[in-house]
Amino acid sequence: MTGATLYDRLGGREGIEAVVDEFYDRLLDDDELGPFFEDSDLEMLRRTQADFLCEAAGGPETYDAAPVREAHLHVPFTEAHIRRAIDILEATLAAFDVADDDADKVVQAIAAYEADLLATPADGAED
Repeated sequence: MTGATLYDRLGGREGIEAVVDEFYDRLLDDDELGPFFEDSDLEMLRRTQADFLCEAAGGPETYDAAPVREAHLHVPFTEAHIRRAIDILEATLAAFDVADDDADKVVQAIAAYEADLLATPADGAED
């Protein structure tokens, strides 16, 4: 599959959706992270996460939901929560036999938004 995009190697939209579904199932089952999703629109989260990863992997889809920072301002994530989510993502990718290099690219696409995920409404507020 020389020359195939990351999107292709992940199985296109269908493959990425399968990974995203499993990832969210694992997040929901996690004692630390599951509570963050109790009142969430999981269908929307799964769809927008799939769109995000499809775009990041070079697919034709585009992520057109709220900016990551804006969408997460109300969520009191800590660095430990982000690390836990990344560990779960890595385990999910391994369960789908995603090659290490490709898994690293997926994780990097998410990890690039750590500051946005950790932002609070008070960040950048002017008094």
